[in-house]
Amino acid sequence: MVPFAGWSLPLHYEQGHLQSHLHTRRHCSLFDVSHMLQVAESGWGGCGRGRHPHRLTPTPGPFQTRVYGRDRVRFMESLVVGDIAELKPGQGTLTLLTNEKGGITDDLIVTNTSEDHLYVVSNAGCADKDLAILRGRAEELQATGSDVHLEVSDNALLALQGPSMARVLQEGLSDDLAKLSFMNSIITTVFGVPGCQVTRCGYTGEDGVEISVPMGRAVELAERLLGVPDVWLAGLAARDSLRLEAGLCLYGSDIDETTTPVEARLMWTLGKRRRAAMDFPGAAVIMAQVKEKPRRKPPSSGPGRGGWCCHPLLTSLCPPVPGTVTSGCPSPSLGKNIAMGYVEAAHSRAGTKLTVEVRKKQHPALVTKMPFVPTHYYMGK
Repeated sequence: MVPFAGWSLPLHYEQGHLQSHLHTRRHCSLFDVSHMLQVAESGWGGCGRGRHPHRLTPTPGPFQTRVYGRDRVRFMESLVVGDIAELKPGQGTLTLLTNEKGGITDDLIVTNTSEDHLYVVSNAGCADKDLAILRGRAEELQATGSDVHLEVSDNALLALQGPSMARVLQEGLSDDLAKLSFMNSIITTVFGVPGCQVTRCGYTGEDGVEISVPMGRAVELAERLLGVPDVWLAGLAARDSLRLEAGLCLYGSDIDETTTPVEARLMWTLGKRRRAAMDFPGAAVIMAQVKEKPRRKPPSSGPGRGGWCCHPLLTSLCPPVPGTVTSGCPSPSLGKNIAMGYVEAAHSRAGTKLTVEVRKKQHPALVTKMPFVPTHYYMGK
């Protein structure tokens, strides 16, 4: 068990990290990603904070917010870099909450639901600051007559990830899962539990879903899923190694408020219209970097070491140009060490030889393209 954002989380279950990781790649695993701000809030009264009472111990995950009102899109676009207005009903996108210096305050998933609201999923570790930003901006718009208000969801969130996910979940759905493509969601009944929001996404690189389920029935749904032999519980260790193999950033390690979308190679999150309008926080800094090219970029490289690390990363020049490893671990799928980090842009190309310093010993590293392991997101038939 390890601490995370005020919670005690399972590093792994009885099968162990290696087996759990490989099982997710070959079959499917269930991750409980529900915690933080699990008391519903309407309007702008006080914010309750409660612990999720069900028996599964949550792994690091998001809090869920619904944004209502006719000005909800304008509200959201005043905070993030994505083109929220272009989202079709049921469609979502990964986007970035930025500050006035162009830094990444958090990465979010915003979905345009068909139920007259936006559904926002945020990182648990950023819950307090994210909610303060959302509240503050909503209050500013409300003061000028805009129609927008928030409701923090009290739902649990379960992630079912892996190549056999569709077969397992389809047994409990009346909807055809084949019609639900990556980053799209539906409201449906799952194994007899009504009112679940099923979104085809995840943090493993595999085909998967995240299921927002009424809190009182989370255990029931989890136990139904775990009744299928193909489904194992997975903890924090597998979640981290799976996401790193898939080339996915961890907020607070690989990206933070000192990192811009350009430096992190996340410019694909900026909509074309938003780039032209430059109407998001930090737009002047970010778009200037696009023209000038950033000095540092994140290469993917190996080796790293297990856990979230911050090791020196050096070029082969004399004197060497320093960089930093931001996260790394042994890759169960590849049988070698992998890591992500930052170096000067001139040394970030694939094939560049670098050196990683671990415990005062230097180890050779090679910049490679990401993801380290091919992803299998379901893009529809």
